[in-house]
Amino acid sequence: MRAIWSGAIGFGLVNIPIRIYSAIESSTLDLDMLDKKNHANIKFQRVNESTGKVVAWENIVKGYKYGDDYVVLDEEDFEKASPEKSKVIDINEFVKQEEIDGMFYDTPYYLEPAKNGEKPYALLHKALEETGKVALGSFVMRTKENFCMLKAAPGGLITLFKLRFPEEIRATEDVKLPSRTAVKPAELKMAIALIDQLSPKKFDINKYKDTYTEALLKLIHAKAKGKKVAPPKFKMVRNNTKDIMEQLKESLKSKKAS
Repeated sequence: MRAIWSGAIGFGLVNIPIRIYSAIESSTLDLDMLDKKNHANIKFQRVNESTGKVVAWENIVKGYKYGDDYVVLDEEDFEKASPEKSKVIDINEFVKQEEIDGMFYDTPYYLEPAKNGEKPYALLHKALEETGKVALGSFVMRTKENFCMLKAAPGGLITLFKLRFPEEIRATEDVKLPSRTAVKPAELKMAIALIDQLSPKKFDINKYKDTYTEALLKLIHAKAKGKKVAPPKFKMVRNNTKDIMEQLKESLKSKKAS
């Protein structure tokens, strides 16, 4: 793995040198865009709007529209805006993880101690583990400020989760929710029974796989060999009755049968 950011964690007056690694990788297939006529690869080019000519990466700069012109920014400008946040993940407070709603979670990363960071790294991990708390802080990566959470994971590892800022979460006013809809006690009891039936004694997240990508890859292999692939028969299962109690009863029966 290649580190995507290096700096330090600011834990009070203790600095912990670290490197950040991405903790995830996509499970989707890498599909190319092709011309339908001859299957030639479609290429995207960076074209100058005024001249129509292709611009090389080394000649591209970033700018902010200011009035009728642009203010051009270079890498030094981004660091000058907040040099400490470009180099330090500053811990602001410690909270219980359950206080953070799942809506705020974004991307997970692994943190690795850099040179001279092993001991303070282990200390922070142990302190997080003992208190059952997570650390909240912020840092700048790729010209963007990131709100983040540090968590003690098994095996002595500290993980970092990028969190969404509160202003990035949309309000719910436009979401139409049921109003004054009465839930009958018997229906609630049956719904809870179905939840209990679908609750495993021991949860194992490893049983969840990306089966669609696997099926798509099988189809690709078949087409590559010249085989015709017939679409599988699929029928949406619908219940003839609109009575929720009857639907719940049927659900419980079908789950017991399977």
